[in-house]
Amino acid sequence: MKKRICKIAACMVLSLSLLSQTVYAVPSQDYANEKAEVEKEKKKNQQELDEINENIDALAEEQAEVLGEIAELEGEITDLMVSIELLEEDIAVKENEIGVAKEQLAAAIEKEETQYANTKKRLAVLYEQGGGISYMSMLVETGSIADFLTRAEYIEEIYDADSRMLEDYQNTRIEVEELKAMLETEEDELLTAKDECEAEKSELEVASAELKAVASDYSAQISAAKKQAKKYAAEIKKENDKIKELEKKRLAAERAERGEDGNGNGGGGGPKYTGDAYSLDPSVINNASGSQAGKDIALYAIQFLGNPYKAGGTSLTNGTDCSGFTSSVYAHFGYSIPRTSYSQRSAGTEVAYANAQPGDIICYAGHVALYVGDGKIVHASSAATGIKISNATYRSIITVRRIV
Repeated sequence: MKKRICKIAACMVLSLSLLSQTVYAVPSQDYANEKAEVEKEKKKNQQELDEINENIDALAEEQAEVLGEIAELEGEITDLMVSIELLEEDIAVKENEIGVAKEQLAAAIEKEETQYANTKKRLAVLYEQGGGISYMSMLVETGSIADFLTRAEYIEEIYDADSRMLEDYQNTRIEVEELKAMLETEEDELLTAKDECEAEKSELEVASAELKAVASDYSAQISAAKKQAKKYAAEIKKENDKIKELEKKRLAAERAERGEDGNGNGGGGGPKYTGDAYSLDPSVINNASGSQAGKDIALYAIQFLGNPYKAGGTSLTNGTDCSGFTSSVYAHFGYSIPRTSYSQRSAGTEVAYANAQPGDIICYAGHVALYVGDGKIVHASSAATGIKISNATYRSIITVRRIV
């Protein structure tokens, strides 16, 4: 019975051993292939995102033009509204003047008619027979020629006075009628101008409403495009995270294939290089100013201190040159930068050395390194010294490039 239990236990241990081995059974190349597929999908999504962002910029530019046209139309509408208000004021003044002229005309006509009636009465008394003294009797009954002449002059004066007064009233009526007609013509012109302004204002309001509808449509298109861009950006972030994870797995698989420990060193050995240049307190990075992304890159890079330098190499564990070191570190985080030290001088954005932050690339003549803070760099220096810590100003700096 005990033998059977021992056999079962031995089988369980063997099974667990096999299961534990399957964790590292996936070759690093498989992770590399999967990473390449994810990067391919990421590139496709990035292209889609770039096209959407270009479309958003184009839509925003066109919308700005439409909004400019709306602003111009609204300015014209405002001017027309002011013109209409001024015309309405002028029309009100003109209508008041016409009212006064009508009153004056009515008074002039009344006076003319009154004077005409009075003149007719006097003429009837002087020239017609009946009831009183006639014109002829007035003249015949005079006692002398002087008296006759006096009476004749008196009658002539009455006639002349009536004629002049009647003529004055008639002239006044004509003048007032002409004034009224002129005022009515001017009012008609003002009303016509007002109608034209209101018609033009209506046309501009219709055009403005149409443009506002177009602008609103642009806003809807831009909003939809931004939502789509947000989705693509989220997908790209997921793919970046997946690329980082796959790179970790690939490196772990490489170490497992070589039987190395978690620091990329052989199980029975240790770093090839030792000394102060091959260690760095992480607090130097964590306490420096800069982005967390840059600090994460620097913290990851110092894990490989003491590992070998290899011309043309890109392996952080088996050997890498200076630009292979920087590009491989960045690749771990899903960033693709140029492979050569010369090309890396143009990567990212240039910053002054005084503003350098962990994760920035320090470029020298024929050499590159990663800044870690406190005036220090980590770099694959040479075959004699491997990956080490140095003072950033140990050589003349050409440029500092910020990738994140």
